[in-house]
Amino acid sequence: MSILLGSIADDYTGASDLANTLTKNGLSTVQTVGIPDPSLPLPDVDAVVASLKIRSVVADEAVVAASRAEQWLRDRGAAHVLYKICSTFDSTDAGNIGPVTEALRDAAGGGVVLVTPAFPETGRTVYLGHLFVNGQPLDESPLKDHPLNPMRDANLMRVLARQSRGPIGLIDLATVATGPAAVRARIEALRAEGATAAIADAIFERDLEILGEALLDAPVSTGASGLGLGLARALVGSGRVPSRVDTTADAVRPVGGHAAVVAGSCSSATLRQLATAEQAMPVLRLDPERLLTAAPDEISAALSWAGERMETGPVIIAASTTPDAVSDLQSRYGREISGRAIEAGTSAIAAELVARGVRRLIVAGGETSGATVDRLGIPAFLIGPEIAPGVPVLRTIGNSQGEMLMALKSGNFGGDDFFAAALAMMR
Repeated sequence: MSILLGSIADDYTGASDLANTLTKNGLSTVQTVGIPDPSLPLPDVDAVVASLKIRSVVADEAVVAASRAEQWLRDRGAAHVLYKICSTFDSTDAGNIGPVTEALRDAAGGGVVLVTPAFPETGRTVYLGHLFVNGQPLDESPLKDHPLNPMRDANLMRVLARQSRGPIGLIDLATVATGPAAVRARIEALRAEGATAAIADAIFERDLEILGEALLDAPVSTGASGLGLGLARALVGSGRVPSRVDTTADAVRPVGGHAAVVAGSCSSATLRQLATAEQAMPVLRLDPERLLTAAPDEISAALSWAGERMETGPVIIAASTTPDAVSDLQSRYGREISGRAIEAGTSAIAAELVARGVRRLIVAGGETSGATVDRLGIPAFLIGPEIAPGVPVLRTIGNSQGEMLMALKSGNFGGDDFFAAALAMMR
């Protein structure tokens, strides 16, 4: 396998978001879970997205994992490696966007790394280094309340500087609008000034295309799926992409079996999706506190409930609750303990549902998705058609349970009818 573009994603839902974007924009793509076993047969593709769970771990651990993935991707021909981060820049002052970006920069021989979480298709834009969500500054938007990495500063230059050793520069919108040559000249000027990374403005898809063209021969970048869009279109436009067989139709061949949804996300979007789904299919609301204090009983009861209903159609099991309820739980048990307990409980339920015959599984929430994929031991995914922006159908590759269709949904993605739409595409 020789690939054109490699990516290291800091969580699994973000990885499938990026893989979906690359596929839509002309690059055949496979998503791996970490570095797969050498014996795993992967299809011949243009891009590989290596999904890791490093967004909220200790920075040193994230750097080690990302560095190993970067070397694996380089060994398979990747001339450019994109470090895929969340479009809301989810991180803390300790990292991990800054430390991983610096490690990848050092491995590539230095220079200035372009950084942007802009993705206009999902309402994320960057202007004068500030991140906006659907027109609101990040720190004034509902997305500021991430349960693990709350974001209270929309100034990305400040955020990244607190995580980084070197100075952070800005590539403003006027420079981007001038074109790829102006962006490259600005990067070179920042390098001469001693900067190690630069936040790039982007308001429209054309801005992302310009950034992609500017980065075509650069070794590394950091950004959300929007930057992947720009890189993919630049590669296709350059004529470097060979003609390959379209694998998206093959990815949704029927698998049969039962269908289920497991939700751990507490985002407003997921809460609306659950409320909509309750009108058409059975939904069980877990008690998140019992996942901390009486997990075996809560899990057993949920599985018993599902077992009585799976034969007649899809079921939904959700630990999702309001931000206020999450804050209350965290104040009494601790943020990390609460998050891990809910993640462990929901992933245990998902794995047991698969053991009982579920072959079409939708998981809502980044941490829940990561824990579920790890528990199931899935090494890779083939990318299918898009369900909603940022969320494709995934077909498992090489897992011991046999082929499955899955969707890994970031909490904030999808319309109110997402679950029904996803199930309709997974037969």
